[in-house]
Amino acid sequence: MVTVRYLVDDVTAGVAFYRDGLGFALTQQFGPAMAILEKDGMKLWLAGPPSSAAKPMPDGAQPVPGGWNRFVLEVADLPALVAELRGKNVVFRNDILDGPGGRQILCEDPAGNVIELFQPR
Repeated sequence: MVTVRYLVDDVTAGVAFYRDGLGFALTQQFGPAMAILEKDGMKLWLAGPPSSAAKPMPDGAQPVPGGWNRFVLEVADLPALVAELRGKNVVFRNDILDGPGGRQILCEDPAGNVIELFQPR
């Protein structure tokens, strides 16, 4: 089991995105502070502004969503999923790319966190 924590601006919007768009199952939600979702042996913790994960660091740095680190979801039909997500106004950072191991594209959750959708060859 792998656990990933993503900071989000809005836990409810994050839950809807991962559950309805990417097929995660919601296992627990703690109001606007945090939600736990699961898919294929992965736990995803969505931490909102009231969570302990969003508290400032000792030097004053404020944890925020976004960046380029990401987890990868393997999918069976990348073009079909991309078309479905585009219909839901999901933001993509690029177009589908072909690589030696398969095809990939980067999308963002509602807070700007990156997810790589990957279809192996």
